[in-house]
This record gives sequence, C-alpha cells and structure tokens, in this order.
Amino acid sequence: MNRPLHAMTFVQLRHFLSVAETGSFTRSAKALSITQPALSRSIHALEEVLGRALFDRVGRRSELSHFGREMLERARHLVGDAQELVASARGGGGAHLRVGLGAGPGALLATPLLQRMAYRGAPVRIDILRGDTDRLVQALRQRTLDAAVVEFRTVTPSIDLRVEPLVEMGGAFMCRRGHPLARKRGPMTFQSLKDYPLASTGLGRDVVRAMVDAYGPEAHPDQCVTLRCSELSNLVELARGSDAILLAVRAVAPDLVALPVHPPLGRARFGLVTLAGRSEAPALSLLREVIAERMPAEPG
Repeated sequence: MNRPLHAMTFVQLRHFLSVAETGSFTRSAKALSITQPALSRSIHALEEVLGRALFDRVGRRSELSHFGREMLERARHLVGDAQELVASARGGGGAHLRVGLGAGPGALLATPLLQRMAYRGAPVRIDILRGDTDRLVQALRQRTLDAAVVEFRTVTPSIDLRVEPLVEMGGAFMCRRGHPLARKRGPMTFQSLKDYPLASTGLGRDVVRAMVDAYGPEAHPDQCVTLRCSELSNLVELARGSDAILLAVRAVAPDLVALPVHPPLGRARFGLVTLAGRSEAPALSLLREVIAERMPAEPG
C-alpha cells in the first residue's frame, strides 16, 4: 500500500534527528520543549509514513535501527535545505557565507574575511566558526557551515565529504627576537628547545608522527608541549612576550624568529572541505579570494 508522502513533515524529521543525536526520547523532548508523549507520537507517525522502524529500544536508550542509520544523512540534508531556504527568505536573499577555520587558517584568514565585509551595505553576511577538524566537519554535516579550511590530513575520508587541496605551508619553531636561542648560530637540535616551554595548538596525527620520526619519542606533543591552546593568535602573543617557543605555521608570525632546528619541520597541507553532492555557496568565491591573498603557495 502506498503511503502519502505529504504526511511526512520537517518537524518530524527534526524530531528524528534530535533523538538520533541524544539516544533518548526524554532528553530530546526536554531540548525540543515538548512532552515526551508528543515526541513519541511524532516519531511513530514518521515511522508509519516510512513503513519501517527508525529506532530499536535497547534498555533505556533508543538506538538507530539499520534503516534509521540509512535515513540519518538524508534527513540531515532535507532539514538543512529547508533551514537554508527559510534563512534566505528572511534575509532578503542576500549572500551568506558560513565558514569554519582550523587553527592555522583561523589565524591567517579570520580577520581579513571580517574586514572585507566590515562596511555599510556589504553584500555578504559572514559567520566564522573556529575549532578543531572534528567539530567543523560535524557542523558541515549539520548544514550550519558551507565550508571549512583545515589541515586536510586530519579529515577522516568519507564519501559525503569533498576535500580540495589548497596550499602547503612550512612549519617552524619560533621565538621572540630577544630570546636566548635567537642568538645562537648554526643548526640546533630538538634537545636545544627543551629548556623552554613549548606552545602549540592541537596537532593532527600526521604531524605528530612526523615529529616523532624526526626527533624521537620525546617529541610527541603529549611529552613536549606544555602550553596548549586552540586559539593560535593567543599563542603568538605569548611567544612575543615570553621565552615560550611557538610551534606553528611560519606565516602566522613572520615577526618571530624561526629557529634553525635540524631536521626542519614538515609542511602543513591545508584544504577546503565541503559536502559532496552539494552546489557551492555563491559567496565561497570571497573565501577563495582571501585564501589566495593570505595563504599564498610557498616554494618547496
């Protein structure tokens, strides 16, 4: 028997996504500000339309059924498209760019992006989210971001993601100009840095592996990094005013001294991550312009 598709609503899909995320009808009902019986009726009505169970009840938890797991990404896309349509209508159809930036890209791109549209009547609204790769990819999948610029080796390959390599940039150990190590001449070893605090953002697996391969087990960030912060701009200021040594992409702090540690650090590989199968947000051209200006390709 064919079921009428018009009986399925976006409200029901939002309810489905909430329970899928929390694993609990009780917590989702509270978050959605409705009663639990009303939420249960909504999910049951959606299951009636689809003709399949979306959840398996396991003890006190509600886990996605096999069919529910298949439906999850489709529901996210449908709800995301609906939310974008409403936002566009309310905003008068103006362009809107929602971009996520990892640590290095955030330090290089966030301010220029905001400055580009910081005038009356600017044609593009910009929202910037800073965070680690996992958080930004999750926001992409939830349709709250149009794109993310990250170290693309930290992105777990997936068929729903499109990764466009952009630029490689060299990393370095950096210090202020009056730092004791800045006065040393000739190559230095990683051991030379150990008398000073080392500052860094979170590092991807490939970077960690490269550091351990180059300098030994003591170079694992869990062993050597004593000052960690997700905001790279804060660490740059720290290095400018203290004896801390900054581990970062060289371009974020050209006024600092790059220490000649041997062997040299490898290169970060930044990429633009978007959802596969989706048309590109028109305002993404603005992001590409700023990337070309502020993250130019460096010689190998």
